[in-house]
Amino acid sequence: MKEAAIEREPLEVIRRFQEKKLRETLRYLRERSPYYRRLFRENGVNPRAIRRVEELRDIPFTTKEDLQRHNEEFLCVPREKIIDYITTSGTLGDPVTFAMTDRDLDRLAYNEKLSFLCTGTRPGDVVQLMTTLDKRFMAGIAYFLGLRALGAGVIRVGNGIPELQWDTIRRVRPDTIMCVPSFILHVIKYAEEHGIDYRASSVKKAVCIGEGLREADFSLNLLGQRVKEKWDVALHSTYASTEMATTFAECEHGRGGHHHPELVICELVDERGQTVPGGSVGELVITHVGVEGMPLLRFKTGDLVSIHPEPCPCGRTSARVSPVVGRVNHMIKFKGTTLYPPALFDVLDNAPYVENYVVEVDYNDSGNDDVTVRVGARPGTVDDLVKDLKDRFRARVRVAPNILVASPDEIRRVNYPDASRKPVKFIDKRPGKA
Repeated sequence: MKEAAIEREPLEVIRRFQEKKLRETLRYLRERSPYYRRLFRENGVNPRAIRRVEELRDIPFTTKEDLQRHNEEFLCVPREKIIDYITTSGTLGDPVTFAMTDRDLDRLAYNEKLSFLCTGTRPGDVVQLMTTLDKRFMAGIAYFLGLRALGAGVIRVGNGIPELQWDTIRRVRPDTIMCVPSFILHVIKYAEEHGIDYRASSVKKAVCIGEGLREADFSLNLLGQRVKEKWDVALHSTYASTEMATTFAECEHGRGGHHHPELVICELVDERGQTVPGGSVGELVITHVGVEGMPLLRFKTGDLVSIHPEPCPCGRTSARVSPVVGRVNHMIKFKGTTLYPPALFDVLDNAPYVENYVVEVDYNDSGNDDVTVRVGARPGTVDDLVKDLKDRFRARVRVAPNILVASPDEIRRVNYPDASRKPVKFIDKRPGKA
């Protein structure tokens, strides 16, 4: 299976390629997009004059709020050309609808084919999807389309139900599973409780979504270590979102998610909107390439990452995106320490007596951030769970949040509300932060 040649070209060739694609995108938006035509006019932007990626700085950012307020203005095609309607998960507010044409679905399939190729998946492999294909979820249909384009076998089991997952593994013998990494621990727990020799199963690889597996230096984080210690399968992180309609997937070297230059243009900016240098952490800003229905220009993802431009040992020369450090809106200032939820998740994922949890942030009476962790504890845990967990937090992040112990069933109902497509582990109650 031939991979995209541009991902292995010198950086200067990639840059010129992307500048050509940028000019095509700006021409398309100028001709087709009601929202961007208005944005250009109101801000005195001449899109014809923008020739290089660096010159994008003259164009205002597009935000999640813009998509919510002006959703239909982003549509660039008549409604009869729309094939699929997708919505975001609504993690940071009201969900946003994305309309996809037949060409957009082909692009989505191509994107996922490239990403699965990065993870070492090849034609004839069999992949078990432990993700939903319904509920207006882009990722599920993207995985199916990408694997189909690749020529791999697909088992559409859906999320949850460990019993069904193991029955399917036994019957069909997939070599790869695709799921949220914390769900792997639930699958392992079910196997241990029911005498299933999971280490002897057909599964040799897990392609993971939705949760980080690595630290900023690309070493496995506590969740990744816990999975690996239990089940020695190859672990691959992927990073994507509905708005990006593009995936950054790890290769076998696990050195960050590979950028597909023919699908998206990336910038990294600080809190003032200024470009940050390579290797520094900033907010990822993306511009679509080749999207027909609702292309986005300079969309602020809200995700804090770093970009690594040096070539990967796998031979790809395109840039790599680091694990997500946190989200801009989710920054917590607690007892003088700056935190992001993934650092708290790492501690909780590595505590053997924690069955499940939810982290809640609100303002206290003084108007400062206050953090409460509600923990579902396993039976027969340590005598002083609260003290032990606070000690773990202090050792890892220097401060200890409030700890409340509840039943795992109570926490599970918070983690998996009926309308949710992703596990809810963080609830931000601060006004203006949701």
